Amino acid sequence: MTRATHPTVLLTGFTPFAGETVNPSWQAASQLHGKRIASHRIVARELPTEFGASLTALRTAIRDLKPALVLCVGQAGGRMQLALERVAINDDARIADNAGACPIDRPVVADGPAAYFSTLPIKAMLLALREAGIPAEVSQTAGTYVCNHVFYGLMHALRDRPRVRGGFIHIPYAPEQAARHPGTPSLALETVVEGLRIAIRSALTTHDDRRIAAGAEH
Repeated sequence: MTRATHPTVLLTGFTPFAGETVNPSWQAASQLHGKRIASHRIVARELPTEFGASLTALRTAIRDLKPALVLCVGQAGGRMQLALERVAINDDARIADNAGACPIDRPVVADGPAAYFSTLPIKAMLLALREAGIPAEVSQTAGTYVCNHVFYGLMHALRDRPRVRGGFIHIPYAPEQAARHPGTPSLALETVVEGLRIAIRSALTTHDDRRIAAGAEH
């Protein structure tokens, strides 16, 4: 008899960058590796903070794991809460990546659309996080660094897989990082891990997203 396997959620984080020694996105994702959420097995993968190489690693993981859902997570110093990203744009780098690349006005996908939207039920996820006391917001910009690059590349990779939902969450600095950046907000790792657990559960158990106001002034 063949043992039934659990459907998979691919959860990714990044390597440290910009002189940091840790990246809380990978610290949090790795803590959920092998866990079960809503009958799905979480598989965590660390992506290089590099344009191009990050998407190669992501596409390989999607091909090998055939996940039911993909959630990519990245660090955004200065953010105060978990940011559920709504839209990814076709690329313009802010600083060089870990390999020294700094693409300017070079699209992620040459013939791709100007933007892709998350297919996760981000407003239902937002409500679930806030109900649990986890600080969270819907963000209208994923920036222009490798996080946005991966978010856009993810949604492009899933464009022909309508049954596979995908999206991106930014998280604040870890406290140890914020200590080196006075006045910068941070969030405890255990809070981030629990927030990701709640977000994934909500994404897996919500068919139709909630209709609530979650816009931004700027």
